[in-house]
Amino acid sequence: MNFLNFSLINELFMIRVTAGIVQRGNTILIARKRPGKHMEGLWEFPGGKIREGESAEACLERELMEELGIKVRVTAHFMDSAYEYPGKQICLEVYQALYLEGGITLTDHDQVEWVQVSELSRYAFAPADQPVVKRLLGANL
Repeated sequence: MNFLNFSLINELFMIRVTAGIVQRGNTILIARKRPGKHMEGLWEFPGGKIREGESAEACLERELMEELGIKVRVTAHFMDSAYEYPGKQICLEVYQALYLEGGITLTDHDQVEWVQVSELSRYAFAPADQPVVKRLLGANL
């Protein structure tokens, strides 16, 4: 009888997504999902799905340019956060990044804010982003 390795199966079907803790001075960028989008009205650290053969760092730089029109430089891996939404599992790969240039344009979001880390608890974050908020509130960036 063959036994399935369920953790391996879950990993194979998990969607890899990046998120950026984008720093500008002593603030970080957060974005609210616009109506009609998955997790609408909730705040997140912006990013997106990693394409086949793409590094997480390259994905984050590409997604921030596509979704917000900003150029960043990824500096370090911060943490990973796995979460199971109805019908899908994601692994949120979170990186720190420095804002370089660009005026923000909104496509997937209806609002962005540059906030102090200490202000993060005032915002309702998507479930996968909540562990990131918790860790940031305990970290010194």
